[in-house]
Parts: sequence; structure tokens; C-alpha cells
Amino acid sequence: MFEREQNDQRSESKPWHRPVLLEETLEGWVYSEAKYLVDGTVGGGGHSEAALERYPNVRLLGLDRDLDALAEAGKTLARFGDRVHLRQGSYARLDQHLAAIGWPAQVDGILLDLGVSSHQLDTAERGFSFRMDGALDMRFAQAGEDTPTAAELVNQASEEELTGWFREWGEERQAKRVARAILRWRERERIDTTAQLLACFESVLGSRTPKGRVHPATRCFQALRIAVNREFEHIDTFLAQFPAWLVSGGQIAILSFHSLEDRRVKQRFRALATGTDDPNVPLMDRDDPTFSLLHRKPITGSEEEIEQNPRARSALLRAAKKR
Repeated sequence: MFEREQNDQRSESKPWHRPVLLEETLEGWVYSEAKYLVDGTVGGGGHSEAALERYPNVRLLGLDRDLDALAEAGKTLARFGDRVHLRQGSYARLDQHLAAIGWPAQVDGILLDLGVSSHQLDTAERGFSFRMDGALDMRFAQAGEDTPTAAELVNQASEEELTGWFREWGEERQAKRVARAILRWRERERIDTTAQLLACFESVLGSRTPKGRVHPATRCFQALRIAVNREFEHIDTFLAQFPAWLVSGGQIAILSFHSLEDRRVKQRFRALATGTDDPNVPLMDRDDPTFSLLHRKPITGSEEEIEQNPRARSALLRAAKKR
């Protein structure tokens, strides 16, 4: 299940980013006794704003790799004053951020809203979307990190690297053909714009979008974005460490937008809730579970929410509670 680009329905009055599954996320994230909450992907501040409004005793740390997002969150959350700390950086280094602001090493709740935001998709010069021509950038952090642009990667990577990204992270069956098309294009000229890369992909995958399906280039664009931002490296590091960052009774909620993200979250939550990541291990040989799942299956958007916010159609919410 891959997230779909939501670049239609743009307007000047469109919110910076509309939070997905807002009520469902709050139910699995905060509760009245919570004091310290972390929004590891604060974006425009939608989920954080709702939590701060609902729970007046809560203090919040909002993290994001994107300085544009932090600027917007600063506007959204300004009225909450010193209840809010905003910092640029990755949720995978949460312990460092907590220490930097003098918070306890363990918090009451953590939220991650993974993937790309509506604002990033809607900003042509960020290069996340092939719906608009722009510089091939795709970096979450355009400053503060030593991250190559998508143009740098696509013009320098080997055929083997490109094939691996498209096959593993894009689940693209024609990954090798796409990689070879890029190498042929590079022999004529650099690939510096989203329009060039789209044309290269379409030369192999075609341009026709079957009814009810995503554009043929979607998977490869997402795979390249994942490579640029080392997204799974950050996710895997976080999933390995987050239990140490929650108090007993603390809750975590993670919103995923495609299958490779959700699979990682599902497997980690299941291992923590069953005492092992191997379902074949006998019960008597398992460790005591350290977490309980708040939902047996992921929560998805309702028909009404999907109609109002098409991005919700790819959303999968999982939540768990530390024992």
C-alpha cells in the first residue's frame, strides 16, 4: 500500500497540512494524566495543537527535520507559550533532544506521522511531487543535515544502487529497466528536475494511470525520496530504542502511509506485545511482554474523512501502551 500524491484540490486557503485520523490518534496517544508528550514529526502542528487544547497540563516537544514545518508549527502553537518546545532534528535521536531541553529521559506519549506532508507535495521547488515541475530536491532537511539532494543521488548512483532502491523500497517489478533508463539519460544530460525524472520513468513504465491506481512513476519517486532521507534508517533506529523513552503506562501512536513503513511498526509492536519477534517460539520460552496493543488491527480512515482529506485513504494507525 503506497501513499498517493495529493496535489489536486490545491487552493490559497488550503491548510498547510491537515492532520489525518486526528481523534483516533489522540485516543491512542495522550490521556488526562500525561505531562510530557513528544510529536516526533510535528509538521504544521495539527496533532500537537489538538493535544495541547484538550490536555491543559501537557507540555510538548515537537521535532521535525524540515525547517519549513517548524516555522509553521511555531505559528500554530505560539499561543501555548512555554508549554511547547520545538527543535529541528530526527525522532531517532529523541534521547538527545530530551536532554537538551532538560526534560526527563522518559515521557508519557510519543507520536510519529511518517511520510511526506501535504505542504511538501504542494511546493514545487521541494521536488517531492511529479505533478509539478521543480528542482529535484526531496530533502526533508534542506539545512542542518548533510543530506544529498535527489538530483545528486540519481546522477551519481550506480545501476546496482538504483535497482536496489526501486526494487526494495519501491517494490517496482521493472526496477532494473528503470535504473538502466536513468543511466542512458545521464549519458545525454543531467537529471535535475522532476519533469526530467518523470519522463525517464515514463519511458519504461508508461504514463497511463489505470482507474483506481496510482501513476506508474509513484513507486520509484517514493523509493528515491526514501533513499535521499534515509527514512528506514531513522524508523528502524527509533523502533529499536523507543521503549526506553516511555514511562510505564506511556503510549505510542504511529501513522504510516505505505506498507514498508507499516510492516516495520507492526512487527516491532507485535514483538513487544508477545515477548518475541518469532511467532514460532513456544509461550513458555517467551519473555514477558513489555507492551500491550491498543488495537488488534490498524485503524484506517472513515469514508467521510477520506472524502474530505484524500490523504487519509492510505493512512494506517497503530498504537501501543507500555506496561
